[in-house]
Amino acid sequence: MTTTNHEPVVWLTKEAFDRLTVELDHLAGPGRAEIVDRIEQARSEGDLKENGGYHAAKEEQGKAEARISYLKDLLRRAHVGEAPADDGIVEPGMLVEAIIAGDKTTFLFGSREVAGDTDLEVYSEKSPIGAAVHGAKSGDKLSYSAPNGKEIAVEIVSCKPYSA
Repeated sequence: MTTTNHEPVVWLTKEAFDRLTVELDHLAGPGRAEIVDRIEQARSEGDLKENGGYHAAKEEQGKAEARISYLKDLLRRAHVGEAPADDGIVEPGMLVEAIIAGDKTTFLFGSREVAGDTDLEVYSEKSPIGAAVHGAKSGDKLSYSAPNGKEIAVEIVSCKPYSA
């Protein structure tokens, strides 16, 4: 799925969309103001060349501005919906159990943002493995070409909607 200008759409649950919206609101509002206050406080301490607090606050500001930009773009492209149907088909928002190159693994198919703060592996539709498994069903055996050119065998064991 793409937007009208051919950018990829990011599938998000309502919960993930709301969580990211709250984060954006905080970063663009009170979070930004807190960083500006820390910069001003550090600036008032004198020589900026040797002012560690000033440089740390400026670095934090850069990271926050990058995250704000990323979240704005992500939320603009987001397709908000319910978790996909529990039909055993690999699609964004599904928790997939698979045997990859002989090793059993569980991963979320879709966006890292849906997984939130979990330790889950996440594979996007654009990754080599993601492109290969997209649309596969439980029990399907397939393979994909890894970036190093090696063919990797994959067997989909199970696939169910992810819930945080």
